[in-house]
Amino acid sequence: MPKLNIKQKNWLLFGHVASGSLWFGVALAMVLMTIANLNTSNGDELYAVNAMVKLLDDFVIIPMAITSALTGTLLCWLTVWGFFKFYWVITKWITTTALIVFGTFWLGPWTNSMTAISESERVKALINPLFMFNTQGVIVGGAIQVICLLAIISISIVKPWGRRDLHKGNRVNKTETASNS
Repeated sequence: MPKLNIKQKNWLLFGHVASGSLWFGVALAMVLMTIANLNTSNGDELYAVNAMVKLLDDFVIIPMAITSALTGTLLCWLTVWGFFKFYWVITKWITTTALIVFGTFWLGPWTNSMTAISESERVKALINPLFMFNTQGVIVGGAIQVICLLAIISISIVKPWGRRDLHKGNRVNKTETASNS
């Protein structure tokens, strides 16, 4: 597969940075909205804010997480960065994958349940243990997501770890082979 020219790489990098930034910003907003929503005394407001959090999750977080992973995949595949040449790329891959799995199996369902309970119970949801569990899950899990996304952004800029020595194992094998002969 041919590598991207500089203009193509820059556009793809822009898409990657933009999607990651949107993911981060909206995740932070969702956590803050969920925290602020605990102080409401109006059932309609409680449901409206939870419905907005669910809307942001469905129509911004999920597409931006997928876009970030897809553009990251293309950047690794079509540039010199590769998938396993640099420790910072590997770290970003592992963290992004973990965030998407966590969001899919925990944050998303907690958000959906929180919204459904507030829709049916309105202000009484604030005394429902399942609603409060889901709300705390969204707050704590969302905060963890925000911290991890901030770490990913920092790693992208600083690139704190260098290139992996992919030939180290080959040198050892060649040395061992030569000494065994």
